Amino acid sequence: MNGKKIAGYAGLGYLALVMPRIFQRPKRSREIYYAHRGLHNNAGNAPENSLAAFEKAVKAGYGIELDVQLTKDNQVVVTHDFHLRRNCNVQKEVNQCTYEELQRYPIFFSKERIPLLEDVLKVVDGKVPLIIELKYKDKSDICAKTDEILQNYRGEYCIESFYPQVLLWYRKNRPQICRGQLSMNYQKEEGWHSPQYYIMRHLLLNFLTKPDFIAYDCRSAHGISLWICRHLFGCPAFAWTVKSRQQLERCRGQFDAWIFEGFRPDKKQE
Repeated sequence: MNGKKIAGYAGLGYLALVMPRIFQRPKRSREIYYAHRGLHNNAGNAPENSLAAFEKAVKAGYGIELDVQLTKDNQVVVTHDFHLRRNCNVQKEVNQCTYEELQRYPIFFSKERIPLLEDVLKVVDGKVPLIIELKYKDKSDICAKTDEILQNYRGEYCIESFYPQVLLWYRKNRPQICRGQLSMNYQKEEGWHSPQYYIMRHLLLNFLTKPDFIAYDCRSAHGISLWICRHLFGCPAFAWTVKSRQQLERCRGQFDAWIFEGFRPDKKQE
């Protein structure tokens, strides 16, 4: 077999690995701006992933991106970090605490507390679309528990995760739900040079997870796998996390939707 044939087969194999879902993609919102963890200010009275931040985003008319994980007593709560050190100044992890215990800890020294997903859904009430990021840890039941709650929600939402296990669960159990693969250029982060991060950076598990969109670090917009998914396979690309109007303008032509924080991208809503 000559070199051209080998290269051709390798190229076809690569395309097969990164191919997202092509047929029967669920319809998604036309919303293009999503407030990262709500329309928040960690130095004010509406810190990230709080009911106050979500209320502000709804009032402003932005979509919302939020994070969910499980407590010790299997409650689905909305918070980003696995550890409570940064947001609550507590030396524990979320899954070491019951929901009742979490209510003792202020978020960023505000009056807000880590909320239940159910309470967030009541605040949003279908007024704006949601991107729900599932944080997966220690073979948790986060997918089933989250889905159980969302089955009673009539608003528009999609799910996303860095963890292929989450997308595999949704592909098997809830294929009609729009699902997104989160990724980034892991090599820019210290200590993230193992093969698994190379695979995730280049979206080489898409053939298993079949995502409906790719959510990628806006600072790494030129990744070849991201380009192929968007331009060759027509898979929407969401940028995270855009932190200024200048950054938004730099990546505007490379994504289809933007997850933002620290500024308001729509001048009409300023």
